[in-house]
Amino acid sequence: MHEVCNPFDLSVIGSVPTDDWDAVDAALDRAYRLARDRSQWKKPHQRAAILHRACAIMKARRDHLAFQIANEGGKPLIDARVEVDRAINGMELCIHEIGSQRGTEIPMGLTAAGDGRLAWTTREPIGVVVAVSAFNHPLNLIVHQVAPAVAMGCPVIVKPSADTPLSCFEFVAILHEAGLEPGWARAVLPPRDVSERMVSDPRVAFFSFIGSAGVGWSLRSKLAPGTRCALEHGGVAPVIVDPSADLDLAVPAITKGGFYHSGQVCVSVQRVFADAAIVDELSARLAAAARALKVGNAIHEDTDCGPLIRPREVARVARWIDEARAGGAQILCGGEKLSDTTYAPTVLLNPSPDATISRNEVFGPAVCVYSYTDIDAALAQANALDVAFQAAIFTNDLGRAMHTFRNIDASAVMVNDHTAFRTDWMPFAGLRTSGHGVGGIPYTCHEMTIEKMIVIRG
Repeated sequence: MHEVCNPFDLSVIGSVPTDDWDAVDAALDRAYRLARDRSQWKKPHQRAAILHRACAIMKARRDHLAFQIANEGGKPLIDARVEVDRAINGMELCIHEIGSQRGTEIPMGLTAAGDGRLAWTTREPIGVVVAVSAFNHPLNLIVHQVAPAVAMGCPVIVKPSADTPLSCFEFVAILHEAGLEPGWARAVLPPRDVSERMVSDPRVAFFSFIGSAGVGWSLRSKLAPGTRCALEHGGVAPVIVDPSADLDLAVPAITKGGFYHSGQVCVSVQRVFADAAIVDELSARLAAAARALKVGNAIHEDTDCGPLIRPREVARVARWIDEARAGGAQILCGGEKLSDTTYAPTVLLNPSPDATISRNEVFGPAVCVYSYTDIDAALAQANALDVAFQAAIFTNDLGRAMHTFRNIDASAVMVNDHTAFRTDWMPFAGLRTSGHGVGGIPYTCHEMTIEKMIVIRG
């Protein structure tokens, strides 16, 4: 059994079974046989009914699921409740997508060779889905990876983060309770070598990965020929704040985007480029807002920032900030460990562009503010890294907003909102080393199907 700990006080809060290769191989074999035997495929109304029942169970257990997210993952309760609501909404989106997946008519009379024929496409499940997930949204990420597979009729095997497996195992159990046979959805927690063997198995048709770039790209290189994949990694999200920005709007939004879940989000605000005319006021107000955040155990109602997921992550964040301080950055607030499991929300002013924290995803409670006098120079600095995901600009100048949109490297640009804004039906995609493919429930559903054409002559 694998023990699960509360990341704030490191107390044991539960356990899940571990799996060796024999168990994983048996799960893959069962899933593959279901995928290959069309007589076993579930009809759309059957899949929808299962997801409807699972939704009802999740709604009835909302408070329990939120507490579990906070307890195993360190996400404050107020945000954990939002995560549960998003997960339920995600299930509803999957039900909607069952009826939205459709083919198209292919015009055939465009040349003489096509005369006398009709052609159209339909969509079929791609086959066995294997998903590997991250710790920071232990229920909603699982819903994004597993529920589309169920909706599209694919057998799915999911490996959660070893730090936060309780929500995943419970979600899969809810699917079984709702009427989905265990062969169609299975949660496993094997060691790394077995996980790699599972992902690279030729029975896998689609691989879904959410986590670090190093692991994701490495696993992609080992996929069996024909296995499709989607990878979601992180970024070092940039925000532009120009002189026309409403700081009463910008400061609370940047605070939320930077310190939500203690910065442990792939699109957290990390680099804020502020015009020299407003940088002092913005950074001072941002520091005051960060200083007011209460750090503590995420299961307490008044906690704003919970622990980092592991003590070694606290030590790493401390090293990066100490390096930036030594390199000339001003620490406007924070800049210290509060315990082995927590770090104070920190605002840095003008760290060196070459500092580790300026070039790598911190995944911790730290926001860097950089002064600029030329917006194109700021955009060049924002674009200088090998990662690109979501970006933002705060401005009341439409021309400046459009200039930034056209010139910043990002898959999505938020205007007058923080970089971590997301709805679960919009496209969500990392560029460059930040990912591969497009997330968001409708897009994932589409990726988990194949388009199949019929051509009729006569």
